[in-house]
Amino acid sequence: MDINPSNEEASHSQTLARLIQQEIQAQNGQISFAKYMEMALYAPGLGYYAAGKHKLGSQGDFTTAPEISPLFGATIVQTLLPIIEHLQKLNQAVQILEFGAGTGALAESILTELERQGIAVHSYSILDLSADLIERQQSRLSPQFDQVTWINQLPKNFTGIILANEVLDAMPIELITYQNQQWVFKDVALTTESSEDASEATIGFRHCLGKEVPQAMLPECLQQQSIENGYTTEININAKAWINSISEILDMGIVLTIDYGFPEHEYYHSQRNQGTVMGHYAHHAVQDPFFYPGLCDLTAHVDWTSMAKTGISSGLSLLGYTSQAAYLLDAGIGSLLMEKVDPSNVTEFMPHSNAIQKLLSEAEMGELFKVMCFGKSVPFEEGDLPGFRSRPRPL
Repeated sequence: MDINPSNEEASHSQTLARLIQQEIQAQNGQISFAKYMEMALYAPGLGYYAAGKHKLGSQGDFTTAPEISPLFGATIVQTLLPIIEHLQKLNQAVQILEFGAGTGALAESILTELERQGIAVHSYSILDLSADLIERQQSRLSPQFDQVTWINQLPKNFTGIILANEVLDAMPIELITYQNQQWVFKDVALTTESSEDASEATIGFRHCLGKEVPQAMLPECLQQQSIENGYTTEININAKAWINSISEILDMGIVLTIDYGFPEHEYYHSQRNQGTVMGHYAHHAVQDPFFYPGLCDLTAHVDWTSMAKTGISSGLSLLGYTSQAAYLLDAGIGSLLMEKVDPSNVTEFMPHSNAIQKLLSEAEMGELFKVMCFGKSVPFEEGDLPGFRSRPRPL
């Protein structure tokens, strides 16, 4: 990699590495990868999402769809309209809850479009773990929208719309590997024994083998298919727990989640034999998960089959699952572009058109990103809502 952090950033990373080192030493020499990923991303004041570093946009490590074009959020509104109409018929206040709101771009574009259509939103709550991102959200949203509030825990009961754009991929996952005809956890240890003067040593990490994986934790396909020695993949226990907790608090409404990932038969394909964990640093893909902890984003793709099964078993109904491109096209992003931007004004039209092309292109975000929608106590079935009316994708 040709981009190196500054001395200050490298020092920050080593401070976090020392904290992880202490955790490893306290746990007899190794910790789960999920624990490592949790600390690398969320350790207070030091983790990637908990320290004051710009992560999103052209100056950050990656760019999300809402920042590429405000039409992304405006298109999502088309999916929400039937739900909002249903809530209004029942004299229910329109409430939206967004997880991990990034820079606030999605909230801004959704609220702007709803306002344009004359729809009043009673509350737009944001639950985010990143203090500096919350600051950015507040500076962006508070002057325009007084219905936006920030919460630090799930409400006990919720009726309305729940949104999660690129949230599941940032949840700490367990790494597992097939060794000697059994599945074991792929844990994390120190590269060398710690020196007496830890402040002078450069602390590094490596993978090591952990305990055997309980059979009940394994996806069905991994229990059934023949696996080669050394095959490595992930289990996202936190994502399943998140879906279950959402089902518990949701009395009536929908859950719309957008992220990159695959259905089970693609996720656990024999050729994808080293899993999907990767890092993002300064718009570079990083294969080494131990590259400058605290400076590098860590993610894993979503197993959408597992998410669907978990949601259904927890009491939610699957209302739709498709690629981002198919979703945006069916929800009418092309019509919105023509409606909002004059095609004859090439100078204005082309940037918007290029942005949409990035959202739709199979080579960019259109195919890798998927959209899944769950419902509870709403009069809609799979394929009813805008965005999901085309042929559903197989799970």
